[in-house]
Amino acid sequence: MELKRVVITGLGAVTPLGNDVETTWNAAVAGESGAGPITHFDATKFKTQFACEVKGFDPSEHFDKKRARQLDLYAMYALVAAKQAVTDSKLDAEDVDKDRVGVVFAAGIGGLHTFEEEAGYYARHGEEQGPKYNPFFIPKMIADIAAGHISIDYGFRGPNYATVSACASSNNALIDAFNLVRLGMADAIVAGGAEAAIYPAGVGGFNSMRALSTRNDDPKGASRPFSGSRDGFVIGEGAAALILEELEHAKARGAHIYAEVVGGGMSADAHHITATHPEGLGAKLVMENALKDAGMKPEEIDYINLHGTSTPIGDHGEVLAIKSVFGDHAYKMNLSSTKSMTGHLLGAAGALEALLSVKALTEGVVPPTINHAEGDEDPEIDYALNFTFNKAQKRELNAVLSNTFGFGGHNAALIIKKYKP
Repeated sequence: MELKRVVITGLGAVTPLGNDVETTWNAAVAGESGAGPITHFDATKFKTQFACEVKGFDPSEHFDKKRARQLDLYAMYALVAAKQAVTDSKLDAEDVDKDRVGVVFAAGIGGLHTFEEEAGYYARHGEEQGPKYNPFFIPKMIADIAAGHISIDYGFRGPNYATVSACASSNNALIDAFNLVRLGMADAIVAGGAEAAIYPAGVGGFNSMRALSTRNDDPKGASRPFSGSRDGFVIGEGAAALILEELEHAKARGAHIYAEVVGGGMSADAHHITATHPEGLGAKLVMENALKDAGMKPEEIDYINLHGTSTPIGDHGEVLAIKSVFGDHAYKMNLSSTKSMTGHLLGAAGALEALLSVKALTEGVVPPTINHAEGDEDPEIDYALNFTFNKAQKRELNAVLSNTFGFGGHNAALIIKKYKP
C-alpha cells in the first residue's frame, strides 16, 4: 500500500512564553525565560519555589462559568491551543468531512490539580462527612478528556484518544497522528499535548526525586541544559496543538502548509523507571528508527530540538547518542534545548518542541539554548557540538528532528521537513 504524504496545516500554543504561537516563537528567538516565582499555590515551604507558568491566562475569556467548572486547567490549555490550530487551518469549515477528522491529544499526568483537590477534601473531611466528591471529579481528571472535549466542540468523529508516555506523550501523539493519516485512516488529526502540574503534588513529588532545580535565587537562569552547574529541570505548563493533514486533502481545500512530517521513531531504554540510559542506547535507537522511517540519511538533518532537560545523566546520554548516530555530521548541525526557556512541559513538551521546530524551518532561525556561561563547562560534554548557546542563529533548514524521552524509558523522535511540492 502506498503511504500518503502528511503535512502540517495549523498551529496553536499556550505556553510560559506566550498565549499564542507568534508570541511564544518571538520570545524563544529572543532567548527569553518563562520562569518565575510560583503563583498557583504558596510554595514557600517547598525546595523549589519557581516554575515556568502560563501567564495572563483568564479562563473567563474562553469559557463560561458552567463550562469552566467542568474543566481542569490542563484541559483549558488544550482547548485554547486546539482552537487556535483549528482556526489557523480552517479545519472547522462546513465542507470538511468531520467523520474523517480525529483528535490524538496527550497528557503525561492529566488533571493533577483536580485529583489533589478532591482527594485532599476527602482526607480532611471524609471521616465526619463520608464520601462527598464533585460529580465532575473523574471527567475533569482523566488524561484523555482533553481529546474528548476537542472532538465534541468541533464534531470531529474520527479516531479519538490520548497517548500517555510521560515526557514523550505528545511526541507519541504526533507520531500516532502521522501514522493514522498516512495509512488513510483519517484525513486530518488535531494532535498535541497539554499539562498543568504546577501544584503541591507535582512540585513536591518531583522535589522528592531531586529532579527539579532548586535555584530559587535565580529562576530565569535555572534551566541550563549542557552546562556544568545544572541542577535539575524547571517544571512548566501549557499546551501545543498541530493539525496533521493528508497532503491532497490540504491542497484541495487550499490550506496553508507549514511543513511536512516525514518520519517518527519510537524505542525503550529498558533500563530504569526514571533515569535515561547512561550510554544513550534508547536515544540512539529512537533517532535511528526515525531516520529509517523517513528514508533519510543522518547528514540530511540540519537541526535537532533536544530533549535537553538540564539533568546531568539525561544530557550526557543524549549527547553520546547524537554522536553515535550522526558521526562527523553531528558537528555540522545546530542543536538546542528550548526547555532552557519554556521549562519542561512534561506531557506537552513534545508538541511544543515540534511546533518550535516547524517555526524554525519556516523562519530559517534556530532558537537558542540559554543560560550557558563561559567557564561553566561539564567535562563530559563535547562543546565542539553547536548547542546554539545563548543566541538564536539564522540558518537555512531543510529537515529537523525533535527528541523526547520519558520516565519509564519511553523515547519518541519526530522528523519534519520543509514542504516541497
